[in-house]
Amino acid sequence: MSGATVLHVVVAGEVGGAERMLVDLASGASDRDHVIALMTPSARLRELFVSAGLVVVDRGPVREGPLTYLARSLGPRDASWLADVARRRRAGIVHLHTFGSHVLGTRAALRTRSTRILRTEHSTRVYEDPSCWPFSRWSLRRAHAVVCISDFVARVARAKAPWAAPRMTVVPNGVDVERFVPAESRANTTSRPLRAIALGRLDPRKGLDIALTALARIDGVELDIVGEGGERSRLEALVGRLGLRRRVRFLGFLADVRSAVADADVALSSARTEGLGIALIEAMAMARPVVALPTGGVPELVRDGTTGWLAHGSSPEALARALVDARDRRDEVLRRGQCAREAAVTRFSITAMREGYARVYAEVEAAAP
Repeated sequence: MSGATVLHVVVAGEVGGAERMLVDLASGASDRDHVIALMTPSARLRELFVSAGLVVVDRGPVREGPLTYLARSLGPRDASWLADVARRRRAGIVHLHTFGSHVLGTRAALRTRSTRILRTEHSTRVYEDPSCWPFSRWSLRRAHAVVCISDFVARVARAKAPWAAPRMTVVPNGVDVERFVPAESRANTTSRPLRAIALGRLDPRKGLDIALTALARIDGVELDIVGEGGERSRLEALVGRLGLRRRVRFLGFLADVRSAVADADVALSSARTEGLGIALIEAMAMARPVVALPTGGVPELVRDGTTGWLAHGSSPEALARALVDARDRRDEVLRRGQCAREAAVTRFSITAMREGYARVYAEVEAAAP
């Protein structure tokens, strides 16, 4: 190992794109050691890191909630624990991935007096949520470098914190294109409905209510929903009210989504906001085009007419029109799926992501006093 150890701080309640991206980043690194300092109530998240063979220093099951966040971020115990982990592991860089890690990880790094601070901005949440921004801003002012996962996230971050712009760079998320490979598509079978798949946490930001409302306006399209979250019961009730029970399946959390993606014709994104969308890249790598609302960083992935369909607007009606076009043009589903695979390989590979972070790590180390 030639570089300093990177200590990734993860304070999170469930598995999401940021956590899956971290597995891909850390599990394939060869130039330095990577260690995860974990604080989570989720056995599933813990298992994700352990099963990937990553080195995990586990604080043990912890609680979540606003009061717990304040106690953890501002109190002495967890900061002392994390600083001790950084010292024992001889971490040269503390890499912060979640809002819950911002204040805590920054305080721990400052206690060591030598550890550099790197943040990855996986979404725009901390820049747009007034309850998050004061805490995140304090951390941001002390970060030595900031990685944004898309140009969209970078624009939002730079507009909110122009004083931090010189320390910001963009490294898009990437996926393992040798693991997510093209699967045979049945999209040319026009006798069957078009099957879409939506992957991700079930929370309001993903806009699945928009997708369901769009689906209710058309026929000939089915939807598989993969993921768990606090919105599930509300979404299931909406499916009932809209009369979609025979066309929508809730598949729950899947540790390996490849078989579910292979069973679909297109990936669907109805997100109200999206930093980039690692699940969409995985689907693209499997030669599945994306039908999406033009929100956040999604247009950086989905090029209308090439790698998928971008709705002309953000309403359920606009999304429905895009789905109808995909339903009625199965040859285009296949062609755009091949283009999606090519884009994943050339622009969003795991190799490109790791090389990007390797450069950032080296620059952060070189700037150390």
